[in-house]
Parts: sequence; structure tokens; C-alpha cells
Amino acid sequence: MSAGEALPIPVPPDRDPPELTRGPLLLGVLLGIVFGASSIYLTLKVGLTVSASIPVAVLAITVLRALSRALGTRRATILENNTVQTAGSAGESIAFGVGVTMPALMILGYDMDIGRVMLVAILGSILGVLLFSPMRRPMMADKTLAFPEGTACAEVLKVGERGGATARTVFTGFFVGLFYKLAMAGAHLWKEVPMWVSGGTKTVVTPQGTLTVNTPGVLPGGSVGAEISPELLGVGYIVGLRVGGIMLGGGVLSYLVLIPMIKFFGSASPDALVFPATKPIASMGIDDIRNAYVLYIGAGAVAAGGIISMARSLPTIVSSLRAGLSSLGADKGKTEVVRTERELSMKTVLLGALAVITAISLSPFFPVGFLGALLMGLFAFLFVTVSGRLTGEIGSSSNPISGMTVATLLLTCLIFLAADWVGAEHRLGALTIAGVVCVAASVGGTTAQSLKTGALIGATPRRQQITMILGSATSALVIGFTLLLLNNASTVFTLEHEAVGVLAPADVPLGPAEPLRGPEALNDSASYRVLQLPKPREGIPAGKYLVDEAGKIKYLVDPGINGRVKKRDDGTPVVKYDAPKASLMALITDGILTQQLPWVLVILGVMIAVTLELASVSALPFAVGVYLPISASAPIFIGGLVRHFADRARTRRRVAVGLAAESELEAESSPGVLMSSGLIAGGAIAGIGLALLALAPSVQHAINFGETAELGDLGSLIPFGLLIAGLVLIARR
Repeated sequence: MSAGEALPIPVPPDRDPPELTRGPLLLGVLLGIVFGASSIYLTLKVGLTVSASIPVAVLAITVLRALSRALGTRRATILENNTVQTAGSAGESIAFGVGVTMPALMILGYDMDIGRVMLVAILGSILGVLLFSPMRRPMMADKTLAFPEGTACAEVLKVGERGGATARTVFTGFFVGLFYKLAMAGAHLWKEVPMWVSGGTKTVVTPQGTLTVNTPGVLPGGSVGAEISPELLGVGYIVGLRVGGIMLGGGVLSYLVLIPMIKFFGSASPDALVFPATKPIASMGIDDIRNAYVLYIGAGAVAAGGIISMARSLPTIVSSLRAGLSSLGADKGKTEVVRTERELSMKTVLLGALAVITAISLSPFFPVGFLGALLMGLFAFLFVTVSGRLTGEIGSSSNPISGMTVATLLLTCLIFLAADWVGAEHRLGALTIAGVVCVAASVGGTTAQSLKTGALIGATPRRQQITMILGSATSALVIGFTLLLLNNASTVFTLEHEAVGVLAPADVPLGPAEPLRGPEALNDSASYRVLQLPKPREGIPAGKYLVDEAGKIKYLVDPGINGRVKKRDDGTPVVKYDAPKASLMALITDGILTQQLPWVLVILGVMIAVTLELASVSALPFAVGVYLPISASAPIFIGGLVRHFADRARTRRRVAVGLAAESELEAESSPGVLMSSGLIAGGAIAGIGLALLALAPSVQHAINFGETAELGDLGSLIPFGLLIAGLVLIARR
């Protein structure tokens, strides 16, 4: 279907059936919470999310129909189904904005206060809905904007009679993903990350006796692994083979080129110490080299890829701003009576935006002042406009929100640096600005997509805007708690660290007393003073520590987000979250304002991104692959490969029976996409539940059969192969 082809509107403007009613709104909020929680989990794991609008629309049709039959009430209207979709998609959009920025506060040494996280989410989402309002009419009327996902969602709502079959596909994926994840990561029946590492060990007979020594293998420091989880397989299926392949290419560069190269050259001098590492390369493992060097290269590549994607969007930025500003004075003084054109008034938009900016400038959670809040408002208006336009061109899932956030953070930090605002409070202020702008841009793009869906079925824009605000505000409450719970549940208080027993630096003030949390608190109920070191001091690595009354370090506090200690002292494994986008935000903020970045490594990453763009390869997904562990990008590539072959098989079957080729709208709501959406939600929800089990160690140990039942690396591929086979069977329909 072409972008300019008119679609029949099921509900004409002169009709006003039930739309914004309590039942559908409540269902939309609940689905928004579920998909928002799964999205925050994915954002922390791999820095990616996918649009939830189509699976939410499918579930809305089926659930509301089942409820009407069970209760003997009237059947829900198409506009009520759209209300569910609008409220449900709001949760996913907020999750990405919060997950990309708020963990960076903790990485820089600040506590992720629940009040700050919730206010960033709520105020940013309100700003996103309000600031898109002036652009609604010109963008909805622009025939060059296809809004692929919004149009596909409208088609799903129109063809509501097939909701039963398609919803079963989503539910099937959800429960398969849920039980697969519980068996793998909860019961540990098979390994989560099968891995191959170059080299190994061998036995050598010497005059002193028999010794076991390490052998470097053909590729010293080289390794390949895959986190065989249902949510990453589902993400790969939805993003497709090209994006998945580019991401895996970045992982291959990191783990099979850069790390072996650094290991090879660094081992030539056993005592060579190269900044920013704190020990010689010859004695470093794969993870040590990645954390000390490759992450900075990946950060430079991600930043450059984001800026390049923004540069490509400059014509879009200019045209969108021109259209948005010109619409501010359009139809002034006229009273709109047509239902399908009723929207929030310009007075409401301006006063609401001003109220949000004022609240941010006065809130103790946002140390930015009125000028900082005004700067945030300008960036938000710019990138909400760009986000809405890009959603119309390429869809919500492909919208480069992280690139806009990187640009916001870079510009803010450079302005702060020029004004000599380089203190700790200014780093907090810069991240606050970026957080609100990121949430606003993400919600703005989702608002544009939902309003396009509404325009194609005859919805009321004003009711949709109110639904977005209510849905996003409700999801913000849960997403903030989910983020903090995931971090706290995976935080490790360990005695096994080189700094334990060392005297804390005398000139560093200690924070208030803090007790242990989680399983470690069962054996030690004392409270300790907090030592926060943003930089290494006197041989003590950067990090958070607990100090006893004698002034000695008692525990290292290793967080769940961006932490490095993956086992508790009793050997219990703990899930850690790399949070690649949040780590990048922290690196940019701290590096620019403290002027202590390892710029050589960052610039190498920038040059990698430039080289890829010159070769006509999108740098941003490749850079994300460089930054992520290869174990995360490998299953995404496998999911893309599954979609490639499933689509080809489905196309051959259509041709064989005389059907036309599958349209883009049909592909967006195909059985494989719906099954993958269920796998993502089920796997992520199971992952969240298992992470929280760390707070109940007795239950965690009771369901753990890993010591007796866990398969080896090759054996673990069998259940993953069965999962792939099931996805292929459904995707071929």
C-alpha cells in the first residue's frame, strides 16, 4: 500500500461511539506496565527495544471480546481497542528513555533516587505529548510519511475478527518464552551462554613435576558465545537480518579482532601498563581487556554513529520545525467542532509545557535552574519534532532516539564546560536534561505513531493525547520501581576484592551509614559508612565501598547495573546488566566535564564509525555491537536469520497458490512478529522475576538444579534449537 493511498475510515467524524472508557483504559495501562517492564529489561541488557503497539492491539481485541462474552456486555468498539493500544504503547516508549539515561547516574556515583527517576519519566512523557501537538496536523496530512507501524496497527484494528488467532500466537510466545527462561536461568537445566574460547590448558612434565599451563591457541584472547535467551531471539526476528548482521559484525570486531590484537601486542612486554587499565595487559583476561579498552572504542563509535544519524536528519529537522512553528498560528480564534480534529488547545499545550519547565527548575531533584530547564525545553521541542517525523518515515522501532540523546548530552556538556560548570552537581544536571529530553523524544515518536493509527480509524486526537498522558504517567511509576529493584536485587556485597582491608583515603568524606541488603545481610546486620570513589585513589580502584569503624574497607558494593562481580561470595550466580547506552551517557558526561577521557580510544571508535559510513554501512547498529558482549549480538543475528528464511519460505508458498507478494503491512503483523513479541515479553518478565529471587535466596537455591542437570556447551544448543524450530513453524504460516 502506498503512502498516499487513502484508507477507508471505519468511524466517520459525525459518529461518536464509546472511546475513552474505564475498562479499556485500565487494560491498556496494565499491558503498558507489562511491556514497559520487559522493555526496561531489554534496554538494560542490550540497549534495544521494539514497538509494542501491534501486539497490544491484538491483545486488546481478544481480551475485550472475551470479557464482553463472559460478562454479557456490549462488544468493545474499534475506538476502545485503540484506547488500549494507545495506553499500552506508552509504557514501552518511557522504558527506553528511562533505561538509557537514569542508570548513568548510578554509574557516575549518584544514587538512583526513586523520586528523580519517576519525575524524569512523568514530566518527560507529558512534555513529549504536549510538544508534538503543534505538529499533529501537518504530519498527519503529509502524504510522504508512511508511518509503517502505525498504519499496520490500524489494519490490525480494522480486521478485528482475526484477533482470536493472532492473539493466541502472542500468548503462545509469551508462555513459551516464560517457561524456557525459567528452565534455563532459574532451574539452570542448561547453560545460558555457551561459549568457545581460543586456547585452553595442557599438562607439561618438567623436572619439578607435572604442571598445568595455559595455551593461547590460534587466536589469543579470542572468544565466541551466545546468550541463548528467548527475548534476544525475538528481538532479532523483529529487527531483521540486516540489522542483526551488522550488530554481530561489531561483536566480531571486538571479540575476534580488537581483544586478540590487544592481547597479542600487550603480551610482548609482561610489565606493560597502558592507561586506562590498572594492571599489565599480559595478566588481563578477556573481560578485563574489554572493560579497560574496547568499551571506550565502542563508546566513540556509538557517539559518532548517533551524531552521523542526526546529521542525515538535518533536512527533516528544518522542515519539521518550519511546519511546527507555522502551525502555531494556524486556525487561531476558530472553534473546532469536527470530532476527528478535536485536540488539546494551543493554550493548554503552552501552559502545560511552561508548567513542566517551571517544575523542573524548582524541583530539588533537578539541579539545573531555570536556564537549564529552558535549555531542556528547547532541546525537547527540537527532538520531539524530529522523532515524530522519523517515526513517520521509518517507524518507531528504528527511530534513533539514542542518537538524539547523545547529541543533547554532548551539546549540554559543551555549554556547561564553556560556562565552567564542571562540578558534581553539573554532571547531575546534564544527565537530568538528557533524561527528560530522551523520554520526551521517545514518547513524542510513539504519540505520532498512535495518532496516525487513530487518524486511520476515526479516533479523537484529544482523547488519544489524554490517554497517552495517563498511560505514560502510570507506567512511569512502575518502571522506576522496576529499574531500582533490578539493580538492588543484583547488587553484590563482596569480601573478595583487592581493596578489602585497605584504609580508606583520609581526605575523602564518607557518606551516611548504610546496611547490607539481600542475602549478605543474613550474615552481617551491621551498618557501614559509604565510600564513593569516582576515580582510583591510592591504589584503590574506582567504585563504591562500605567502611568499618576503624576506617578500613569492609565490602565492595558491586551494582547490578554495569557491575562486574557475577557471583556472590557463596558461589550463587547473579545477573548483571551491561546497560550499554547508559554507560555511554555516563562516559560522555564524566569525560567532557572532567576532561579525563582516554581520547585516543574514543577517537579510534569514531574513525571506525566514519569508515563504516564511507562503506555505506549504518554505523550505529555496528557500534552497538562493538559495545555489547558478542554473546548478546549473536542470538539477535540468529533471530534475523530465522526471519530471512521464514519470509522466503512464506513467499514461495504464496506464489505457489497464486497470491501476491506480502505487503509491508502484512509483514509487520505476521505470525512470526507476533510470536517474537510474545517471546520478548515472556522472557523479559521471567528474567525480572528471577532477578528479584536474589532477595529470597532460599527459593533461589530450591529451584536451582544446575549442579546435577546442567548440559554442556553443545548440549545447551539443543533446547535453543527446539525454540528456533517452533518459531520457524509459526513464522512460515
